[in-house]
Amino acid sequence: MKIYLASDHGGFQLKETVKAFLEQEFIDLGPQQLDPHDDYPQYAFLVAEKVSQDPDAIGLLFCRSGSGMVIAANKVKGIRAVDIYNPLIAQHAVRDNHANVFAFGADFLKREDVLNCLSLIFKTQASQDERHLRRIKQISDYEN
Repeated sequence: MKIYLASDHGGFQLKETVKAFLEQEFIDLGPQQLDPHDDYPQYAFLVAEKVSQDPDAIGLLFCRSGSGMVIAANKVKGIRAVDIYNPLIAQHAVRDNHANVFAFGADFLKREDVLNCLSLIFKTQASQDERHLRRIKQISDYEN
């Protein structure tokens, strides 16, 4: 699995922390240094576009709340981005919603909580139950 990650200034330190934790291959799409005046949409779009081109990839986004990144990433066709705020939603996002981009709010989550959620995201398999596949197809059909 390939991992694309990015942040804005509000999530920069959390992104750097997560990079040290990741054992999988990852590509950091920026920023490479803290820029207190950057904006989240450009980074959300970069990650979402890469993930949309690779069905085996996931994206990790970091900002103050996670919400802005999710709003922007979900504008890209094929993206199912979710704001992760606890382990149960992390598991549910993968299993039931087949999420492929995950956003974390640096102002609301402790480092340990983020790492725990990431562990669950990496371990959880997307459900192949008909009802979940049917719902994902409805989303894809609407996008098309």
